[in-house]
Amino acid sequence: MAHLVTLILGDGTGPELAAVTREVLDATGVAFEWHEAEAGVDVMATHGTPLPDATLESIRRTKTCLKAPITTPVGVGFRSVNVALRKTFDLYACVRPCKTYAGVRSRYTGVDLVIFRENTEDLYAGIEFEKGSLGAHKLAALIEELSKVKIRGDSGISIKPISVFGSARIVKAAFEYAVKHGRKKVTAVHKSNIMKFSDGLFLATAREVAKRYPSIQFDDRIVDNMCMQLVQNPQDYDVLVLPNLYGDILSDLCAGLVGGLGVAPGANLGDGGIAVFEATHGSAPKYKGQNKVNPTAMILSGMLMLEHLGEADAARRLERAVSKVIAEGKSVTYDLKPDRNDPSAVGTKEFGQAIIAALGKSPVGSRR
Repeated sequence: MAHLVTLILGDGTGPELAAVTREVLDATGVAFEWHEAEAGVDVMATHGTPLPDATLESIRRTKTCLKAPITTPVGVGFRSVNVALRKTFDLYACVRPCKTYAGVRSRYTGVDLVIFRENTEDLYAGIEFEKGSLGAHKLAALIEELSKVKIRGDSGISIKPISVFGSARIVKAAFEYAVKHGRKKVTAVHKSNIMKFSDGLFLATAREVAKRYPSIQFDDRIVDNMCMQLVQNPQDYDVLVLPNLYGDILSDLCAGLVGGLGVAPGANLGDGGIAVFEATHGSAPKYKGQNKVNPTAMILSGMLMLEHLGEADAARRLERAVSKVIAEGKSVTYDLKPDRNDPSAVGTKEFGQAIIAALGKSPVGSRR
């Protein structure tokens, strides 16, 4: 029986990456029933929204979504489509593996980290009050009344909610992943020395959840120290679990440790049976239509999707094929060459074809 998957084509270079990734996933031998959907800047003019209802309905029906990159305007325009998807389907866990692959330029070897970022709370909850607005003035007055702290009148205000419920489920997800995948340690990251009632609550909750998993080591780090530790000794860490903002920042830091966002996949998971998989880099609109960008992150996101769908053998074969092509260094995009101006670099499509060829040579297990 074929797996139903919504494929969001994205914008910028998104459609090119989606097409190549679909071809590679089909080449694993796993049967998919693809349902293409639209989202992003390119559909704003026709739909009046970057996330049409038809796309949301498709995801509700298929339960599984593979999403190409989508442009998010900076400072103006619509809010992030990624955030909207997470909120709509309560995809509270953003999972981002960061792993070194031979052939990818990096200062490190042997890094194999997994980030568990809480997706729904913290400063990304979207509770904001614009400078000069009635809401900002009322809130500032209430804060001054309750805490005797005066907020300047020309301030914009964002609220940072962190709950026991939200903290417990993301920490539980991190420990469950560690158990399932043979990981040895979970590290909670926070700033509870300063934000005692928000980050402090996150840490206290993490410690309580950790007691249920005595076979997994647990420790914690203050976020600024964690940044230094990751730069100095990334091999010392395994699974990291963080509130939303720190998770966003440190997941990019960890991607930098292993060669950049071009090789960093991502998954957004919840308890409702819906899952969204996505490359974590942007849409690179300046390269649109040039058959130039690296598809590794989206293809590896497809690998995470295969694992989620119970196709573990196909996921392993796909990762081996990607690793083989990158290590050989022949049929790779310009950013994976030692010299980015190397004329032997291939395009997005050709990189995908090389992975398909490598798949054909890998050991084949059970296929649907």
